[in-house]
Amino acid sequence: MMALDTALATAHRSPLEFARRDAAAMLLVAALAIGLRVLPGTRTIDDAYITYRYARNMAEGIGFVYNPGEHVLGTTTPLYTLIMALWGLIGGSQTIPLFSAILNALADGASAALLYWLGRQLLGHPLPGVVLGVLWAVAPRSVTFAIGGMETSLYVLVILAAFSAWLAGQSGRAAIFMALGVLLRPDALIWVGPLGLAMVAEAWLAGRNQPPLRRLPWREGMTFLALILPWLVYGTLTFGSPLTNSIAAKHAAYPVAPTTSLLIFLAYYGIPFFESETLGTAGALIGSALYPTLALIGGGALARTDRRAVPLVAFPWLYFATYALANPPFFHWYMVPPTPAYLLCIAAGVWTLAGRRRDGVAQRWAIGIAGLAWLAFSLRAWVLHPDHGPDRPAPRMARIDLELTYAQAAQSLLPVVDEDTVLAVGDIGVIGWITRARILDTVGLVSPESSAYYPIDPSMLATRNYAVAPDLIADALPDYVVILETYGRNGLLKDPRFARTYRLRQRIATDIYGSDGMLIFERVDPPVEG
Repeated sequence: MMALDTALATAHRSPLEFARRDAAAMLLVAALAIGLRVLPGTRTIDDAYITYRYARNMAEGIGFVYNPGEHVLGTTTPLYTLIMALWGLIGGSQTIPLFSAILNALADGASAALLYWLGRQLLGHPLPGVVLGVLWAVAPRSVTFAIGGMETSLYVLVILAAFSAWLAGQSGRAAIFMALGVLLRPDALIWVGPLGLAMVAEAWLAGRNQPPLRRLPWREGMTFLALILPWLVYGTLTFGSPLTNSIAAKHAAYPVAPTTSLLIFLAYYGIPFFESETLGTAGALIGSALYPTLALIGGGALARTDRRAVPLVAFPWLYFATYALANPPFFHWYMVPPTPAYLLCIAAGVWTLAGRRRDGVAQRWAIGIAGLAWLAFSLRAWVLHPDHGPDRPAPRMARIDLELTYAQAAQSLLPVVDEDTVLAVGDIGVIGWITRARILDTVGLVSPESSAYYPIDPSMLATRNYAVAPDLIADALPDYVVILETYGRNGLLKDPRFARTYRLRQRIATDIYGSDGMLIFERVDPPVEG
């Protein structure tokens, strides 16, 4: 079907003319994606500032540490941290957040172009490629974490580059991107593993007449190992493990009910274009049946068309299964990496179901109408005038009210803290970036000693699935404690030891997570009697 459609569509065009049209389309969708990430301005989220502080410390010669002298790996993305640190050396460490936003915009532009190429190559017509490129350009979740400063945009680009190289027969180049993926995020093994197995299988089948050891993709394997080995050695020698401490810390600090991740992923796979923003619950219910079905049909068709597409179309489902089984505490950026492959399979499902006529007219009409509907749904998840932060169009989910409140707290503390002051904080990003104080991370991402105090008594949990452990504060005695009221409502704020040792310095008005303000406490020395 793909070959026939391609022949019919391009019979009257020269290869050069066709290549120019493809290049123009790729440039246009890339420009759209970049523009829609510049438009909202930076809306950096708290977790990004954790990576930025590691990078700043590296750029300023302090080392790969969050707190000076404490060798704890609390960021999930060593490669992104290194890139930020290198920029800090060139452009100054305070410009790291801006550089991150620029890099993310460029990465998402390249991803939109690659999605065009994948749709064009696998479905044999430029229209699906245009639809996919435009949808990624406006995708609210992608935009949110690009302008939020996360490594997600670069990670998605590496994923698409690896699969694109593999489909183009460039297995050596694919191996490079596979290694970069692992260095960007450890969960890259979800797609790197199957892609590596596909390389082994292809090399094995291609070398039927060769001795067994020559039937393996040695060149690709050595390329992969050569790129990741330095980090494996450095991470082990410096931190005790090349894997981030944050995975274990979050598991300990955040109680998660069984099947939570399964239910969340089922819900998100049913609204890839934020249909619930337009159609409410009905849209989510319809989508939960429609989109997985389309993705399975489309993925099957792509795999039959090109067996090299099997790892690509399997990725969204392997990602789903891995997170459902592991059931980690959920964060919204977890949904971004499998989305491009999922959208490709959905588009392929529409293309396949409409593909009965040989001239391809029905297919083009179907994907065009579906693409316009998906675009309309996605745009409804944007808001022209956000209720906080820069007054510029942005995805509705790109909220930074928590970060703005922490920034206010940090500014109020600047006159009384220095680099030796110990601040206990539940969300460490903004506070750590602005104050440069020594942070006691009450979750444990960069303070592994905190994890010994979790899990805590469930009765201490208020409106969130997290509360500060009172024993941690009683034992550590930080100089200041900065928390949302809900983090201490049923535990820390009722603890008599805390009441004797700390006094409320400031309450910042906020109702985030149902809190009655953000509270700043300072230690009283000596403690209050009684």
